Amino acid sequence: MHAPEFWHQQDGWSRLAVAALAPLGWAYSASVAWKAHHAAPYRPKAAVICVGNLTVGGTGKTPIAIAIARALMVRGRRPFFLSRGYGGKLHGPILVVPEHRAADVGDEPLLLAAAAPVVVSRNRGEGAALAEAHGADVIVMDDGHQNFTLAKDLSLIVVDAQQQFGNGFVLPAGPLREFVGQGLSRADGVVVVGDGDPPLAGYRGPVLRARMTHVDVPDLKGRRVVGFAGIGRPEKFFKSLRAFGAEIVATKRFADHHVYKLSEIARLKAKARTANALLITTEKDYVRLPDVEREGIAVLPVRAAIDNMDALDRLLDTLCAPR
Repeated sequence: MHAPEFWHQQDGWSRLAVAALAPLGWAYSASVAWKAHHAAPYRPKAAVICVGNLTVGGTGKTPIAIAIARALMVRGRRPFFLSRGYGGKLHGPILVVPEHRAADVGDEPLLLAAAAPVVVSRNRGEGAALAEAHGADVIVMDDGHQNFTLAKDLSLIVVDAQQQFGNGFVLPAGPLREFVGQGLSRADGVVVVGDGDPPLAGYRGPVLRARMTHVDVPDLKGRRVVGFAGIGRPEKFFKSLRAFGAEIVATKRFADHHVYKLSEIARLKAKARTANALLITTEKDYVRLPDVEREGIAVLPVRAAIDNMDALDRLLDTLCAPR
């Protein structure tokens, strides 16, 4: 989805729209609180880590989840990712295999699968059971802070330091999935991505600092590029291209999780040829492209680096404690 303009503007019409929709947001947040209080979650034998957020859009959950899974593997654990598989047609539970495409399981599970095994399941309890059957001793949920069907041992909230919590209103009046204080009350840790100190509404738990880095970057210095992205915040991708010295001659924004049509890809390639430019996109977009159309399209991979790993280690140590 594209974020509505009134979420980010302060003109009279935007304020009126927010005021009109705010009661729906209160009801939405109250429904999350009710579910949290009345849930009867499935308790697997494997430990469960949830990497979630409080807003819609890109905060960096998936790269953070991958970084946590890699830290677990260093400890000798066998983590499996558990994903809803947003954008895919398969409800699961199903183990992601190389033959799967984004149309089957969604784009994020394909990115996660490069780091550790992935189970896609709309029913998180059934997904956790399948992961355990395949040998998982830790389940890393990519998203799910507002899902209460699976008991969690460690709940982490990822916050983008620049975007923070938007206008502070809950869907549909703003980008929040629930009110900040309500969501933070269930958090065992907060991961702040980027520079800045978002207001954390009385939260006193551990705060981890993280940043997004890039690996295997093509030589972009002085190179003409056409960039396109269908992610939560495409401008972050375009900013990264400029930081690597690329000369951006054109950009194209699509909705998050956009399913690309052959005609759209053809137009993008034609624009790049006409401009004598490199066509480049994100990893998340690349896995949604049809295989036959990937040739000639470059990728800018992103990884999460957690600065205070000692804080993460202390949180992971709690997984060894008795429940």
